[in-house]
Amino acid sequence: MISLIVAATENNAIGKDNKMLFHIKEDLLFFKNTTINKTIVMGRKTFESLPGVLPFRKHIVLSRDKGYNVENQQVEINHSLEEVLEEIKFSKEEIFIIGGEEIYRQILEKNLADKIYITRIYKTVEDADTFFPKIDEEKFQIVDKKVLNKEAIVYVYENISK
Repeated sequence: MISLIVAATENNAIGKDNKMLFHIKEDLLFFKNTTINKTIVMGRKTFESLPGVLPFRKHIVLSRDKGYNVENQQVEINHSLEEVLEEIKFSKEEIFIIGGEEIYRQILEKNLADKIYITRIYKTVEDADTFFPKIDEEKFQIVDKKVLNKEAIVYVYENISK
């Protein structure tokens, strides 16, 4: 199962200058609890924006740079989304795509996501430079909702078109 997990504003902004827009304690805890002991897939820029390798998770990092390397047993480098999909196609576990914009877009365009966990941050950021794609509500429907605090609500969507 492929799931996307993201925190986005009302206008779908998710980042600026290769950094997350917000660090909301409750959302970071939700992310940790949801992805712990799972595989997380991300682009190189997203990986490099992390404070380090996230404990208790296998990291799959996508990079077009064939020479890109990370010296850590928890991190595997792949050079195309197709490579990643081939590797995970028989997995029974939930695999999390954690960013960035380009990977989210490719997964949604190919209709590969089974689930989306989106923490909706009820703020607008005018100068954001990275955005989560619009969710196609003909393919996805909300199946769960969890209020984290007065500014953030997690919505869980499931793909109803697969």
